[in-house]
Amino acid sequence: MSDSSQDSNAQHRFNPYGRPFRKGDGRFDRDRRQGKGGGGGRGGGGGFRGGERGGGSGGGGGKNRSGWYKVTIPHGRKHDKKWLLTALQNICSVPFTPVQYHVDHHRVHFYLDDSATANALHKCSHKITDTDGYKVCWNNYNNHMMQCMAKRFDGSQQALDLNNIRTDPDLVSQNVEVILNRKTNMEAVIKIIEENIPELAGLNLSNNRIHKLDELAELVTKVPNLKTLNLSHNELKSDRELDKVKGLKLVELWLNRNPLCDLFKDQPSYISAVRERFPRLLKLDGHDLPPPIGFDVETPTAIPPCKGSCFGSDEIKALILRFLQQYYSIYDSADRQPLLDAYHDGASLSLTTPYSTQNPSRSSLGEYHKDSRNLKRIKDSTIRFRLLKHTRLNVVAFLNELPKTQHDIASFTIDVNTYTNTLLSFTVSGVFKEVDGKSRESTMAFSRVFITVPAGNSGLCIVNDQLFIRMATTEEIRRAFVAPAPTPSSSPVPTLTAQQQEMLTAFSLKSGMNLEWSQKCLQDNEWDFNRAAQIFTQLRTEGKIPDVAFIK
Repeated sequence: MSDSSQDSNAQHRFNPYGRPFRKGDGRFDRDRRQGKGGGGGRGGGGGFRGGERGGGSGGGGGKNRSGWYKVTIPHGRKHDKKWLLTALQNICSVPFTPVQYHVDHHRVHFYLDDSATANALHKCSHKITDTDGYKVCWNNYNNHMMQCMAKRFDGSQQALDLNNIRTDPDLVSQNVEVILNRKTNMEAVIKIIEENIPELAGLNLSNNRIHKLDELAELVTKVPNLKTLNLSHNELKSDRELDKVKGLKLVELWLNRNPLCDLFKDQPSYISAVRERFPRLLKLDGHDLPPPIGFDVETPTAIPPCKGSCFGSDEIKALILRFLQQYYSIYDSADRQPLLDAYHDGASLSLTTPYSTQNPSRSSLGEYHKDSRNLKRIKDSTIRFRLLKHTRLNVVAFLNELPKTQHDIASFTIDVNTYTNTLLSFTVSGVFKEVDGKSRESTMAFSRVFITVPAGNSGLCIVNDQLFIRMATTEEIRRAFVAPAPTPSSSPVPTLTAQQQEMLTAFSLKSGMNLEWSQKCLQDNEWDFNRAAQIFTQLRTEGKIPDVAFIK
């Protein structure tokens, strides 16, 4: 690809050998250059899809047409169609026939099929005054862009050279400003590529002061055959920008003369970072790379199914489930002060939220972000120490300041990390929602590591509490709070009949569930013992009954 503006005397990591584009007989622009009618032949074709439509007829010479031209009239919707077209015809020096006149939001669009008419109409912008006294204007930006891109397209290589496009003489002469580090300009370019040359194989975007690749992410799905991408001589400051386009199956990439190149201590680390995103890459900055290590046949990797909780023994299971039921019944109440009894005098707690470059105040995690001790974000050791809560009084005082919540106990997954006679460490994960505040409609997920020691009669005391909070995934939101937890009670509801009481006791004994969940199962099945037993067996086999149902 062309990289003509590279300075051969400049000192940098690589000295790439640029390959200039070969202009010529590409489908993109061949009919623009051959756009004259001939005896018995047809006239010039249209722009990107050259040769697909005729410009002339047999015998006489056809017009030199260079494609369709889109006319856009901002706020044109407020004008009557007949009035608007009549006004345009009266002021335009060349008669025209609008094609596919349509309204899109507040704009009016139509097409013209030759450049002379388009240019004549373009000169009439701001020369019509509507009934409210405002000037009627229209633009021809996309048409100029399309002509410029057609000129720069090499059909034989399926390559598009947009190097330093802002200084293109044709655009400059038409006072058209194309700056590809602006969102709207880049989106316009990608849309033209998508609609006209989706089979594009090579794209040169060098020397355009591009500093982020957000809009280029669209290329992954819209230009799936792209193999060569030149981003050299731009302003990319971090290799993380490449994550936005890592879905491209590139074999050649140019990144030299970007600030990100200076972040690597040596060439191997630079190559490794780039190849991590583009494993099929064979050439980087003009230099051949060793062939990638891989397999000829790619086999899809199946994600292992999620497993349920892991306790190690029934004794530990009962101990942890009883502790969590007591802990979260207090945590989700109006007053968390009784949690003092759950923590050791020298307990510590830390809160973490995911690392993000976005403004945290716009996220539902904003209330937690200010206290987040994410070590990737917090580099100052003094701040790190301050965000770590010490002693049970400070821990519970901090928990009292967090938003009030409701946890979905049925979503909990518990894994025991370490168990000895003097220490029990386990992780509990699940979802919750806030019951007040601006984020009360948002479902969040958490993962919490408790390190505990024995306390009292078969109790636990927390010495270290690590809480991680993030936004829930779509699947987690779908499954959250589906099965409402029954109201805790030590005995069945007294309004049950003697027969129902007897049935409840028998069902609890047979299923192993406590009375609350046994009663819920029977009530859901209209006190049909056999049907309830069948449903229970099915749900337990599918792992859909939470562990809390078996706490007695």
